[in-house]
Amino acid sequence: MESAPVWPRPTPMIGDASSARQRSEDPRGWQMDQTTRAALRRVIEARRDIRRFRPDPVPEGVLRQVIEAGHAGPSVGHSQPWRFLVVRDPALRDAAAAMADRQRLRQAAMMTSERGQHLLDLKLEGLREAPVGLVVACDRRTPATGVLGRATFVDADLWSCAAAIENMWLTARAEGLGMGWVTLFEPDELAGLLGLPEGVETLGWLCIGWPDELPPSPGLERLAWSKKLPLDDLILHDRWPSDEPTSPPNALSREQPDVVAPAPPRVVAATDQADQLLSPTGSLGVLDRALNRVEAIHGGRVSGGTLVLVGADHPVVAHGISAFAPSVTHDVLAASVAGSGMGVVTAQGAGLSSIVVDAGVARPVEGARQARPSGPRGDLVSSDGLMHEDAQSLLQQGIQIGTEVASAGLVVLGEVGIGNTTVAAALASALLGFGAQEVVGQGAGSDSDMVARKVEVVQAAVDRWRVLPDAAEPISLLAALGGGEFAVLTGVVLGAAQAGAAIVLDGLAASVPALLACRLQPSVQGYLVAGQASREMGHQQVLQALGLEPLLHLRLRCGEGVGACLAASMLLQGERMRALTARTC
Repeated sequence: MESAPVWPRPTPMIGDASSARQRSEDPRGWQMDQTTRAALRRVIEARRDIRRFRPDPVPEGVLRQVIEAGHAGPSVGHSQPWRFLVVRDPALRDAAAAMADRQRLRQAAMMTSERGQHLLDLKLEGLREAPVGLVVACDRRTPATGVLGRATFVDADLWSCAAAIENMWLTARAEGLGMGWVTLFEPDELAGLLGLPEGVETLGWLCIGWPDELPPSPGLERLAWSKKLPLDDLILHDRWPSDEPTSPPNALSREQPDVVAPAPPRVVAATDQADQLLSPTGSLGVLDRALNRVEAIHGGRVSGGTLVLVGADHPVVAHGISAFAPSVTHDVLAASVAGSGMGVVTAQGAGLSSIVVDAGVARPVEGARQARPSGPRGDLVSSDGLMHEDAQSLLQQGIQIGTEVASAGLVVLGEVGIGNTTVAAALASALLGFGAQEVVGQGAGSDSDMVARKVEVVQAAVDRWRVLPDAAEPISLLAALGGGEFAVLTGVVLGAAQAGAAIVLDGLAASVPALLACRLQPSVQGYLVAGQASREMGHQQVLQALGLEPLLHLRLRCGEGVGACLAASMLLQGERMRALTARTC
């Protein structure tokens, strides 16, 4: 194959003009000069909480520089929640000082006698002496879910305001100003004094002015209030220290090695390669991100892969939850072995090979690889879907299959099983804590009465599972609410990830095994690509739990890995596009 010609790199006229090549050749290229770095260290080390001030006024230009430094601080989701309230009104300042005096006495009364007296000895007169009072308030009236980064850490807006205060503190020190941060207030009382509306919170009162003290070390340390702790005592690694022994997070064989996510150099190399294309970075959207992940996993480009199509029957169909007879499972798998099943045909069109696995079809499928449970299977409502030993055995067989096919490239998941959307919904409900109505979808051909029965069956199955011993342990959950194809596919995901292959997921029944695998080995997530978002109600919740954005939204109901094969075709086409697209220098 001839290499593509090399073209000059289009340089953006706005924003970041650097290239991945430049950044890789000089990782420290953003570093400031030694004089600037040394000056920053001196400013940080010289920052002090000032309590004594001269009465001389602070020039407006200097004060604005301090406030501008706060406004340049990091803010969650670029929300800029800070509001800077400059207080010069003598009446307001006196009222605030009186509040702080009362609070100082209250806090002293809650301490031991000696400690309380020490607090009362501390100089806290900055509220009256400093020429400028500055209150940083946080406007929290925007709902947390409406601000990027606050949906999970709802107080991140307060942290942003605290970061703004630190910026101002350092700038004030560099300008020769002193700053003291006073928090001896009842927050509601201070907010009422300043007329803050509901939903706007203060972070205390900043005293700003020319210092009437030049402390060489922190004031409270100098006055024997406390001592600075050694830094080495405060640096922890990976986890909080505990005397409790850590138990293994799963019931996998101890001989099964842990899955390790792709190393950072591979992840960065993939994005570096994409940056060299004669195309804007990220121009392929979700596909670009998926390609970066695939290339990071494989350490380069991929040209093929394998559809692993696993099928099984389920006793739960006896509850009237499927519009089709269980015999359809056998027929679809038999057609797949013959090369004419829809999933296998789609795989052929995508340039993928296929392996068909019988994980418990009532009438064994000739020509399919056999990975069948040996014990009885239950209907989920009154008994476990699999014996625990079978769940463990099928999982291990799946690991072997995943390991075998990983060398061919992408590992694409597909499933066949009349009634398995009910099984998948039960597993999703148990794994994610959703009620049955939140995860049960229509399935293939179901009417409203059948959907209502599915909801009842899933809820009954999950209620039975909750009271079982070791219910939350993944293998026990797989046995209680799963089936043959779920156990095998969970193992395929684990084996493929351990062998270093990207795994392309299909619909709900092929994504739940990936969620189970992640519960067993969290690093598996780094090997997953969501091929599609199906019409099953619980699929979106499963993808969210996996942290995956699907490539396709085609409202498919066919199963058999069709959606995953179509997505894999896009990935392989994307790999060819990247291989042939012109490069930049």
